[in-house]
Amino acid sequence: MTKKIQRAVLSVSDKTGLVDFAKELAKLGVELVSTGGTMKALQKAGLAVKSVSDMTDFPEILDGRVKTLHPAVFSGILARRNRPDDMDILEKLSLPIIDMIVVNLYPFEKVSSNPEATFAEAIENIDIGGPSMLRAAAKNFEDVAVLCSPDQYDVVIEELGKTGGNLTRETRVQLARKVFEHTSYYDSRISSYLWSKEPKGEDRLFPERFTLHLNKISDLRYGENPHQNAAYYKIPDEKETSIPRSGLLHGKPLSYNNIADLDTALDCIRDFEETAAVILKHANPCGLAVADSQVEAYKLARDCDPVSAFGGIVGLNRPCDAGTAGEISKTFIECVIAPSFTPEALEILTAKKNIRLLESGEFTPKKPEWLVKSIVGGALVQDRDLGEVKEKDLKVVSKAQPVSNDIKALLFAWKVVKWVKSNAIVYTTKNAAAGIGAGQMSRVDAAELGVKKALKSLQGLYMASDAFFPFRDSVDAAAKAGVRAIIEPGGSVRDEEVIQAADEHGLILVFTGMRHFRH
Repeated sequence: MTKKIQRAVLSVSDKTGLVDFAKELAKLGVELVSTGGTMKALQKAGLAVKSVSDMTDFPEILDGRVKTLHPAVFSGILARRNRPDDMDILEKLSLPIIDMIVVNLYPFEKVSSNPEATFAEAIENIDIGGPSMLRAAAKNFEDVAVLCSPDQYDVVIEELGKTGGNLTRETRVQLARKVFEHTSYYDSRISSYLWSKEPKGEDRLFPERFTLHLNKISDLRYGENPHQNAAYYKIPDEKETSIPRSGLLHGKPLSYNNIADLDTALDCIRDFEETAAVILKHANPCGLAVADSQVEAYKLARDCDPVSAFGGIVGLNRPCDAGTAGEISKTFIECVIAPSFTPEALEILTAKKNIRLLESGEFTPKKPEWLVKSIVGGALVQDRDLGEVKEKDLKVVSKAQPVSNDIKALLFAWKVVKWVKSNAIVYTTKNAAAGIGAGQMSRVDAAELGVKKALKSLQGLYMASDAFFPFRDSVDAAAKAGVRAIIEPGGSVRDEEVIQAADEHGLILVFTGMRHFRH
């Protein structure tokens, strides 16, 4: 059953498309009722508009904090048209029936995310009457149409035009669902903002209730495997460099696995100030290097493990130029993400039909945030791993002492191992990965795998471990491979045994005091 829209209340903060929408309502004979700035905008456009104050016989007060919060408004929204007792009350009290609510909310999120905004300004942008009207109308969707976003205007006007001023029940339900999604997200942003401003002790680092709201970008063909359904979401209004904010310049839509790997590649490559390139395969780097030019960094990264690079994901932290594109095109690569692509690079790479090219734009600084990992029946939430180790943080525990070039090389190896799945061991030159041992159940297996994967001699190179050595066996494996120096967190009950092993082999051993497990 459909119901003709006869009276609409419009009260919006975002006035995009408002006048055109209201004009179409007026053509359909809908009476317009409005408040404050919305009413002025409609009147300026020459539309006949009735004030909510005329409806309520009560003025807007408290600088506009109270204008729609009145029984005359909410009775007209909440009255059930199929209930004679409801309708009798409206008639007895001379209360108007309201058929449509058009409301979008004060821009709390925009204001509160502005570093220049004061706490008082943020609080003043918490909408009260708007969410109340939206929720009331959504509850009574059987009788009231409710719109909470300008992007709904065209669809609603099209349907009203086709039906002579009616909306189907299906449309009303969809509009109501959108409202509750919208107000739920709005309230969660307020809660998060107030939480961020609240002094916290160690027992108050995370809220008792954690709400995560995401906007769907698209459905995906499937998830990790073809029998799994999947969808792609983004955090609304997130400004940090990310895959959802990157533009797909060429290629088919991204798959679930593409997106997951691209996220890691982009996050990884942003750790390096030097010109760098990473090649990723199944969430693990199979090559990572820094160099004076982007093409040289890519070649060094590819040369770490050319076999695994086949079908991989490439991340660059400088614009992709023709030279780099030419080298990339020599190998089958699934995706490339870079801040930008030169026209010459695009001409080279777009000649390969099956490659996907993403432009991230200029990198923004990384910022602290919570990472959420879903588990069956719940979720794990933790701080993002932004931990850094600098030269001053290092502790040399071996008799052999590093020189300046050793320190730089060890710090590079440490930055590489952070991005390898645990248990992780990497072997590097001063600026490129040479052998990567990822995801092993024992650390010595990771050490031995890294040696096996290396295509060149590891004599005089560097080793990094993402966590401490529980036994000396990994040090023995490194010495056998010819490694010069090792960097690891330290902190094992067998540290003395590990240090003794390094001294026996004449190796440099440096502790960071920080680990980088990556599961």
